[in-house]
Amino acid sequence: MKILLATTNKAKIRYYGNKLKQKGIDIVTLEELGITCDVDETGNNPIENAIIKAKAYYGISHIPTIALDEGLFLENIPDEIQPGTHVRRVNNRRLNDKEMIDYYISLVNKYGKDGKLLGYFLKGVAIIDDNDIYTFDYQANRCFTNRQSKVIDEGYPLASIQIIPSLNKFKSELTEEEEKETMDIEQQEIFDFILNTIYEIEHKEMRKLSK
Repeated sequence: MKILLATTNKAKIRYYGNKLKQKGIDIVTLEELGITCDVDETGNNPIENAIIKAKAYYGISHIPTIALDEGLFLENIPDEIQPGTHVRRVNNRRLNDKEMIDYYISLVNKYGKDGKLLGYFLKGVAIIDDNDIYTFDYQANRCFTNRQSKVIDEGYPLASIQIIPSLNKFKSELTEEEEKETMDIEQQEIFDFILNTIYEIEHKEMRKLSK
């Protein structure tokens, strides 16, 4: 069974897509299906945005669809500039990777302590098949710094100013083995949810065919 990973973000495709393929899931992307439309993300939180995206792309592809969204919440900054679900959009303008890095470094300098600013990503996942909607959210703590790695992960520029405390290393510089020891463990609950949901969908389809 093919499963659509409904994102154009290259970093998410690399991480989530490849990991799911390694688990034997037949992942396809929007690009592979020739789907180029944008979806207006009008939700109030990551789960709502993920559902909006999953519904839209399922309506086009008619195959089970996974959508992911995330919001960023930082300590000690005023509510009016809290990123929330608009991580890349500031003053109604979408930032490119360099602008995004510069902007968040400025927040670290203004509101952080000793060159660091703590916060967390609230990650929302929605999977849609037919009339069934499955959702999951997860909080991932982060430490941002006013220093920048020379390695910029396309589609996920903030990884170049995030420090992984256990390794004292920029997130964008993690080796595959270090990623397994840190990010894979952190994301395990998300992968468990996705895999269990896909298995449930597959079993549901098998029951339909056996009738």
